[in-house]
Amino acid sequence: MAQLVSTIALSHAPGLTGWLDKAPKEEQDSLVNGFSELGRILRDTRPDVIIGVANDHVLNLEFQNTPDFCVGTSDKWEGPAEWFKDWVAVPHYEVAGNKQVADTLVNAAGREGIRFAFRDKLLFDDNWSVPLYYLTPDYDIPLVPIHMNCVVPPLPQPEYCYRVGQTIAKIVRDELPDDMRVAFMATGGLSHDPGGPKYFDVDEKFDRWFLGLLEEGDPEKVLREATIDKMVAAGDGGTSELLAWLVTMGAVGDRPAKTVCYEPAVELRCGMGCVYWDMS
Repeated sequence: MAQLVSTIALSHAPGLTGWLDKAPKEEQDSLVNGFSELGRILRDTRPDVIIGVANDHVLNLEFQNTPDFCVGTSDKWEGPAEWFKDWVAVPHYEVAGNKQVADTLVNAAGREGIRFAFRDKLLFDDNWSVPLYYLTPDYDIPLVPIHMNCVVPPLPQPEYCYRVGQTIAKIVRDELPDDMRVAFMATGGLSHDPGGPKYFDVDEKFDRWFLGLLEEGDPEKVLREATIDKMVAAGDGGTSELLAWLVTMGAVGDRPAKTVCYEPAVELRCGMGCVYWDMS
């Protein structure tokens, strides 16, 4: 039986690597220290593989027929994709995948009534490039990326996202190799409105409310109150990336989240923060 040793969620906005110097010095220090600390927490659990969930940004998934979730099944990934290199300002990197874990997720989820699309070729933008830069600077932990739809209607509902997380945790426990140590990561959010009327604004009140909600450790309350409508009101086209966080919450149940850092980083055009759940 494999073990879920680490569960984390964090922002992935490109400003964290692409134009961090535009933020006030105290915000820069808070975010670099916080995201680096989250990386230490992750690496200290010695995972053999990271299963990650992040918004696809309509980069790989068809706009006219967007699956809710698409599992990357390659044994090797690289990024950032060419068009995004200057934007995220992260050097080219390569990271191993794990086809065995990816194929198991697809097949076992199907038996649980969850249908995952799958591909062996996926382009990476800020969704993975920014988190990996801070969390695994040596790119030495294999990644199974799950690209999800957080922006193209109809969006997967919070309750379904939670169920997907429950299913992934069950697959980790029941289907993956004995003694495998698995980390589960969500990236995206917090409040931002890319290209919209709130592009240069951050909804700090919403962000702090959402983080506080996760800290209560009450998934029923989160699913009842953290609606897609509230996410959209805080920033259309970006804040709904928090649906990925609800996937990881499905894996941890009623464990309370612990916030590592948060900054209403207006200059980075996104509320920026990260959390983890104690899996010990």
